[in-house]
Amino acid sequence: MAVHLPVVDNRSSIRGDGSRATVHPADVRGRFNTARVVVFGVLLAAYALVPWVTINGHPMVLLDVARRQFFLLGRVFNAQDVWLTFFLLSGIGFGLVGLTAVAGRAWCGWACPQTVFLESLFRPLQRLIEGPAAQRHRREAGPWTAGRLLRRALLWALYLALAAAVAHVFLGYFTPIRGLWAMIKAGPAASPEAFGWTAAITAAMFFNFAWFREQTCVAICPYGRLQSVLTDPDSLVIGYDVTRGEPRTKGKVKAAGAGDCVECNRCVVVCPTGIDIRNGLQLDCIACTRCIDACDDVMDRLERPRGLIRYDSLRGLQHGARRFLRPRLALYAAFGLAGLAATALALRSHTAFEANVLRLNGPPYALDGEMVRNAYDIHLVNKQGRRVTFAVDPVGGAPFAFVIPMARVTLEPLADAHVPVFVTAPRRDLHGDARVRLRVRPLGAGEALTVEAPFLGPD
Repeated sequence: MAVHLPVVDNRSSIRGDGSRATVHPADVRGRFNTARVVVFGVLLAAYALVPWVTINGHPMVLLDVARRQFFLLGRVFNAQDVWLTFFLLSGIGFGLVGLTAVAGRAWCGWACPQTVFLESLFRPLQRLIEGPAAQRHRREAGPWTAGRLLRRALLWALYLALAAAVAHVFLGYFTPIRGLWAMIKAGPAASPEAFGWTAAITAAMFFNFAWFREQTCVAICPYGRLQSVLTDPDSLVIGYDVTRGEPRTKGKVKAAGAGDCVECNRCVVVCPTGIDIRNGLQLDCIACTRCIDACDDVMDRLERPRGLIRYDSLRGLQHGARRFLRPRLALYAAFGLAGLAATALALRSHTAFEANVLRLNGPPYALDGEMVRNAYDIHLVNKQGRRVTFAVDPVGGAPFAFVIPMARVTLEPLADAHVPVFVTAPRRDLHGDARVRLRVRPLGAGEALTVEAPFLGPD
């Protein structure tokens, strides 16, 4: 009996001549499929509900770029806090690298928006309109009849509506969701930027989920190509137990010396990227677990142990002992802890308001007899999500005399104001480095901030 050795790369979604073969994965049931349905349901619910959730009277997540107002988990940020996104994005990157080292492409199969939307929204809709995979294959091989055209037109119309719905929810992360319906009723002319972005996202999602599908993972997403450097022999992947499965048999279930694989090809027909997992770990595999459920079902019917295809490490599939603690994980943990410490320090430096002293336009100083006058401008920014009144007071007295026309300033949430300050001093009292100090404090509660600037005059 022939033994099928692993093939380095064999993509059945792309034919030998480079053309694309449409993939229609068959339906599958099993414990992993049930778990994924639950996870997808939770993720979809979170996606739809998060824009509506408020914490401390503010949206849980809102990136209002137009107004330069950002809300995250009850905290309020403005444009001056954009530098904090470095820690957020780098933390997500390190988290994904660490997850891949431990659990392979679990993100792709269980939480990637591409997988969640396709498998829980668009593909079930296609099955409802065009039938199961076998019927779709037969229709695709046949001519374009009126019935096939009608089904396809209905399916694409529903796809377009679904893509628009998903795009509008996505817009709710960048504009207040409670005002979204009013924007829609007002028409595109009232909000051209929002309409343009929503239309572009809708078109991209329709193209992706109606036609491109698995090619997004195979040809565009770089993550699959990075798995060769992110994983090691101890990373958890989905694989085929060659030792147990080979040599394969087809129809001769009880043949002497035969492996457990009976060449039923169920693992192939249920794969959403069209690969044969028995050919070894491939960049097209998104760790969706469909092949595990399919193979376990066959093993149950043959009264053989489950796990011919299973979650395991490459070392485990070769019947070795999988190691969890290893140098690369220690390195990732060290980087992760350093990132957490840096993030904590960065968030501690986030202040409730900002005050910067600048000079008013014009000459650096003015002479009025023996008096020297400097004019300053305090740029005050309220970075809180509530209205706050600030007091601007001089620090110190002689030889400086202060005139502050706006000693009390009330700012709306995330608003700013410019406070003019005029300072005079006798020319004879200016010696060396003279500096002006002012204290800005929120009335009620909060720490005060002292700002200073040099007082300029003739030598």
